[in-house]
Amino acid sequence: MPFYHRLGEIPHKRHTQFRQPDGSLYREQLMGTKGFSGVQSIVYHRRPPTAILKVEDYGPVTTPLAEPGALRHRHFRTAQLNAGGDIVHGRQPLLHNKDVTISVALPQQPMQLADGRAYWCRNGEGDELIFVHQGEGRLETTFGTLPFRRGDYLVIPIGTTWRMAASGATRMLVLEVRGSIEPPRRYRNEYGQLLEHSPYCERDIRVPLELPSHDELGEFPVLVRARNRLTLHTLDHHPLDTVGWDGFLYPWAFNIEDFEPITGRVHQPPPVHQTFQGPNFVVCSFVPRLFDYHPQAIPAPYNHSNVDSDEVLYYVEGNFMSRRGIEESSITLHPSGLPHGPHPGTTEASIGKERTEELAVMIDTFYPLHVTQAAQTIEDERYAYSWAG
Repeated sequence: MPFYHRLGEIPHKRHTQFRQPDGSLYREQLMGTKGFSGVQSIVYHRRPPTAILKVEDYGPVTTPLAEPGALRHRHFRTAQLNAGGDIVHGRQPLLHNKDVTISVALPQQPMQLADGRAYWCRNGEGDELIFVHQGEGRLETTFGTLPFRRGDYLVIPIGTTWRMAASGATRMLVLEVRGSIEPPRRYRNEYGQLLEHSPYCERDIRVPLELPSHDELGEFPVLVRARNRLTLHTLDHHPLDTVGWDGFLYPWAFNIEDFEPITGRVHQPPPVHQTFQGPNFVVCSFVPRLFDYHPQAIPAPYNHSNVDSDEVLYYVEGNFMSRRGIEESSITLHPSGLPHGPHPGTTEASIGKERTEELAVMIDTFYPLHVTQAAQTIEDERYAYSWAG
C-alpha cells in the first residue's frame, strides 16, 4: 500500500513491552513481505497467534483444466453458473495459470465448515483481489472491519486472516494471486505516493476504521492455503483478537466508480485503464467516459494483436460498444497469437457518439491462461465465428 495507517492501541516504540490490564504482555506479530525488505505491519494480539490446538490436512487445491483444443477466441456465460457455497468454497475457477486463478463466486451461505462450524481463512500463497459485482457486507480481518458494496475492489494481502459476512446475495469476480496486488508503478513516485496523473488517489482508497477486538477462548478453525494445499488450524482463541496495529500492509477497498478515465483526441490504448498490477498481469477498469474528440475520431477500438498476452474481459453492466451478443457477467478470452477487435458494424456505429456507459474489468496476463472444465460447460461455442459475415 502507498501510505501508512494505524488503528487501535499500540506502544510508543516497536518491540518494547506493551501490557494488558492484568499485567501480561500483548503478543507482537510482525507481518511482512519479501523477507524483511517489503511492506509490513506490526500487529498486537491479546493471545499468541501461534496457539494451535489441532492441525488437519484438507487436501490439495485442485483446478481441473480442460483440454486446450484449437486456439480461438472464447466467450463464457457466467450467468449460467449455479449459486452456492460460501465466498471460499463457492468459487468456480474458470481461467488459470501459474500467476493467477480467475474465478466467479455466487455465495449463498455464511463461511461454515461441513460440520456447521464458522471458520476464518488465510491465504499464505499470495494476495487476493475480489471485485464485488453485486451485493454488500463487511470483510472482518486481523486489521479490522472493512465494509464493502457493489463496485468495490477488495485487496486482501497475503497472510491476512479474514471472514466475509454478506447481507444478501452476492456475485463476485475473484483473483487468487501468487504474489502482490499493487497500484501501477508508473502512477507512484519514489516514496509510493500516487501522482497527479494517476486515475485515482489515496483519498479514493478505503481502509479499516473499526477494530472489534475479541477475547473469547474455545476452538476456532482457520482454513489456511499454502503450498497448494489446504490445512485447517484450530486455535484456542478467537483469531481476530487484535488490539492495535500499524504499518503499510493491510486490506483495502477501491470502488470502480472512483476510477477517473483518461481520454484523448483519438482512441486511447488499454494501458490508460490500468488499475492494478500483479505478477505478470495487469487489471484494468473500463468505466463510463466521454469518447475521443478529434473531428475524425473513431471511438471504437482498432483491431489489435495480443502478441504476448491473453486478454480477459468481465462485463459488469452497460452496452459494451465493440461487442455484440455479450451479456452482464460474461467473460471473453482473447488469447495471444490472434488479432481481435470490434464486431462487424460496431466501428461505423461508434462514429459520432459522444460517450459510452460500459462498465467492465479487464485482466491481461503475460503467460497463457488455461480454461477449466467448469468454464467449458458455459462456453458460447459460436463466439469464435462472430466476426465473420
